[in-house]
Amino acid sequence: MARARTAFVCRDCGGTTPKWAGQCPDCGAWNSLEEMRQAPAVSTGPARGRSQYAGDAGIAKLSEISGAEEARFSTGIGELDRVLGGGLVNGGVVLLGGDPGIGKSTLLLEAVARLPADAEALYVTGEESLRQVALRAGRLGLDRERLRVMAETSVESILHAAQGAAPAVMVVDSIQTVFSEALGSAPGSVAQVRDCAAQLVRYAKSAGVALFLVGHVTKEGQLAGPRVLEHMVDTVLYFESDSGSRFRLLRAVKNRFGAANELGVFAMDESGLREVKNPSAIFLSRHEAPVAGSGIMVTREGTRPLLVEVQALVADSPLSQPRRVTVGLDGNRLAMLLAVMHRHGGIAAFGDDVFVNVVGGVRVTETASDLPVLMSVISSFKDRPIPHDTVMFGEIGLAGEIRAVPHGEERIQEAAKHGFRRALVPRKNAPRKAPGEIDVVPLERLDQAVDALF
Repeated sequence: MARARTAFVCRDCGGTTPKWAGQCPDCGAWNSLEEMRQAPAVSTGPARGRSQYAGDAGIAKLSEISGAEEARFSTGIGELDRVLGGGLVNGGVVLLGGDPGIGKSTLLLEAVARLPADAEALYVTGEESLRQVALRAGRLGLDRERLRVMAETSVESILHAAQGAAPAVMVVDSIQTVFSEALGSAPGSVAQVRDCAAQLVRYAKSAGVALFLVGHVTKEGQLAGPRVLEHMVDTVLYFESDSGSRFRLLRAVKNRFGAANELGVFAMDESGLREVKNPSAIFLSRHEAPVAGSGIMVTREGTRPLLVEVQALVADSPLSQPRRVTVGLDGNRLAMLLAVMHRHGGIAAFGDDVFVNVVGGVRVTETASDLPVLMSVISSFKDRPIPHDTVMFGEIGLAGEIRAVPHGEERIQEAAKHGFRRALVPRKNAPRKAPGEIDVVPLERLDQAVDALF
């Protein structure tokens, strides 16, 4: 009888090496190799005298394959449907990650309870007892008659029960607690997570079941387990929240059936997660009077334009090296914008501390934030407030030019819908006819923006 071999697997890239080393030879990560036992290989090669590449089984012309859109069905939660790309897809696998206690189990329990009447669901929990799930459903006011739950951690038992129940949607909470009896390693190890996820994905694809996998995250905010876990699934969602905030942001970082970087906004209260239909309202803090250092920008998350407030504070620095602190923005880009402000705007802040914050816990990564960030910094530096009915967006180049950004007309329409009366935009984004009563000011250079505001 063949003996089981021992190998070492990298938790980051999934690479395998026969000996332990401090650094993974494939991806270069340090201290990422974990021991696992490999089952003896069973030969399934082709018959003698026949080439393993013979025949054309499985090969088809792309023109013969249907190009129709995947049929979708709603989860009953509009913000979740938006992030998924319009709803669930039969056979689609979704990986949901987030910090402990942020609301992953609450969201999925509400989703399976609100599914259409013809879509049966199975909720598998490996972290809680059935009584705990029932108590949560009662607190949320859900219809417990429709909910089918199962407390199990063996992947073989889960798949056997799923084949008998034949659900349309299945939730496994969480993948780190599930183990396979064929492996000797502990649940949550690299080998267990990869093998169990592969079996569950294989079942979902073959049976046409929409599958949700809940994943733990590390202290760095990344999904725990091997990096190949994110490649195996169709959609990867992250639940985000600032400490102490009741708002939750659901962000799609990968989606094979929809747009990536889509954003859903929820509010947590005593009755569970509540959808926020108008996210721009929570990211704007309307001041009673205009204040220096506060500006409104129109950013875009996925397919949705958002109005977000950006605040800047410029103060004398007691340090030999002044600080550049950003929250929700790229710190290196702020340093570049300050250099452009000095060279092409004639305003130097080399001896001052500069702090920039995006209100509401949103992380803005697009370059359309350049103009509002720099105008907020200048507003704080000059101690002159920006008019509260003014919005801005635009990319600033190293030569001091203001460059166009995508979807400019949609951003202006969003600002007009919220009652803003003036918009500072790149000239190439200025529409021929402004929507509503908003006054569009086209800009080409940074000094024009400074003159228009101050």
